[in-house]
Amino acid sequence: MTQLKKSILIIFLVILLDQIIKIWIKTHMYLGQEFNIFGNWFIIHFTENNGMAFGMEMSGDFGKICLSLFRIIAVIGIGWYLYKIIKSNGTNTAVISLSLIFAGAVGNIIDSAFYGIFFNDSSFQVASFFPKEGGYSSFLHGKVVDMLYFPIIQGYIPEWFPFWKNESFVFFRPVFNIADSSITTGVLSIIVFQKYFYKKPIQQNN
Repeated sequence: MTQLKKSILIIFLVILLDQIIKIWIKTHMYLGQEFNIFGNWFIIHFTENNGMAFGMEMSGDFGKICLSLFRIIAVIGIGWYLYKIIKSNGTNTAVISLSLIFAGAVGNIIDSAFYGIFFNDSSFQVASFFPKEGGYSSFLHGKVVDMLYFPIIQGYIPEWFPFWKNESFVFFRPVFNIADSSITTGVLSIIVFQKYFYKKPIQQNN
């Protein structure tokens, strides 16, 4: 399989899986609803956010528009760089890592750009796809759907700790989605396998 086909396949599968799960969540669960998959450490918890990965946000309409435009510009830049890597016959590490990042970014852009148009609000109800009364928001004002929650460790901060004594904590607290996971995996693979990211130049013997 060529690197171009490999990249397209990765991008297609990540976006497809991400959107299938998000659409199922939107059309089968109301906001805040959850159910356990594996005990209390893997939970499907439906939440939405206005901002970046893992629930981080930029407040206000202006912040939302800026973030959406930033995402689009970033995706164009990543796509251009991925194309150059493929054209120059770059390493598998580079192609796979960038494809994962690109796919994850596109997956969240779809939510932000179109979900406000495609769905009505999920508060206290299960959302409908293309509702007669229209969506809950406009273009680029949609919310990103998150659902993967792994509260593996729960407890209280020890009294001897210098900050936040006796306060409760959860690890891992953020709720995320497949797109977030794809971006994180791509970034971590670049960090861990950075020495394999670029091809080493062939040394010629004098």
